[in-house]
Amino acid sequence: VHLVESGGGSVQAGGSLRLSCLVSGDTYMSYCMGWVRQAPGKEREGVAAISSDDKTSYAASVKGRFTVSQDNAKNTLYLQLNNLKPEDTATYYCGADPTPAWGCQATTVNFQSWGHGTQVTVSS
Repeated sequence: VHLVESGGGSVQAGGSLRLSCLVSGDTYMSYCMGWVRQAPGKEREGVAAISSDDKTSYAASVKGRFTVSQDNAKNTLYLQLNNLKPEDTATYYCGADPTPAWGCQATTVNFQSWGHGTQVTVSS
């Protein structure tokens, strides 16, 4: 599976961004897909995940503000980021893993494949 993120940028607190991840590969439609972020000096944090049957899960820190979705016709995974806060500043990575739907949880899935990342910067 090959993953390429886009859509990062700099916004003020309270603003919004939409991240996209173009996905290619033969079997990714059966995969668990999601987003992970890493801020400087901090550990990588699972943010959101979506299973092959479109079940979603989120980290507590972003629930209610971020929305993960996928458009299989466009081979694209999305992450809508609303009401952004300075603590959301990080590099955001798209991930894919063959784990079944029951294991597709944002905070626990260990993605097998990664994109190169896209930077999100939120100023106060």
